[in-house]
Amino acid sequence: MKKILSLCKLKNFIMLTVAGIVNAFGVTIFLSPVKLYDSGISGTSMLIEQITPEYISLSIALLLLNIPLFAFGCKRQGAVFTIYAIYAVTIYSAAAWLITDVLPVDVTFASPLAGQDLLLCALFGGVISGIGSGIAIRAGGAMDGVEVLAIIFAKRIGLTVGTFVMIYNVILYIICGIILQDWILPLYSIVTYFAALKTVDFIVEGIDRAKAAMIITSYADEICEKLSEEFGTGTTKMDCEGGYLKQQKTVIYFVINRFQISKLKNIVHSIDPSAYITITDVADVFKKNNQ
Repeated sequence: MKKILSLCKLKNFIMLTVAGIVNAFGVTIFLSPVKLYDSGISGTSMLIEQITPEYISLSIALLLLNIPLFAFGCKRQGAVFTIYAIYAVTIYSAAAWLITDVLPVDVTFASPLAGQDLLLCALFGGVISGIGSGIAIRAGGAMDGVEVLAIIFAKRIGLTVGTFVMIYNVILYIICGIILQDWILPLYSIVTYFAALKTVDFIVEGIDRAKAAMIITSYADEICEKLSEEFGTGTTKMDCEGGYLKQQKTVIYFVINRFQISKLKNIVHSIDPSAYITITDVADVFKKNNQ
């Protein structure tokens, strides 16, 4: 156990603390007051809070549902991830309890910031809770046990993780509509889900992604020299063979930003007009400088 705890970092726990508080703020200030639903276990907990006795609060439901799921996925995800995830959910639960039951914030019938405007509550609640979830993922944890279920079971039933989570949320919102006998709130909750989903992508992968260029050419040395001269960065070369003509060529791998794409194409095609170029998104670039 000491060895596992030694792998956990203080910086990550600080980030997870922030993530839990931010997530709780988004849910309790914007979503819960107007009966909108978050996604995953968080949304399930909000529904359970509404249809069960008063002592089953959002905070209690979050802990009761999430912790067993994270513990169940410990073998697959690792002990450090499980510790981080349980800690994040505990902070989320505690912060939600403080906001709704301790602090003088009236969240009984409307959002203190957006009133009863469902669109504003859906958008801001989704974005803020998405920020919390994204920070938790960047810190090595998670805010929702559904993602663990998806990782464990999605492949077994022939689904991607994203599809599994989406199906879970669609089923959740349908159940909410049936129980409430009203489809307005579940439909607005879908807006919340997509706002949160895109926000998580921005937090985890970055708003302005880098671009990776793969250039297939017979003039690799000239192109690499010119690219390095113009952009001040290195390039990577890999030998390859054409599948049809069996000609020997070189693949150049080069990371740029979106504003440099046009310049890169002009440089490459000025040297080799027949060069084949593909551009793809890069979520993160990691580089450890030699000391």
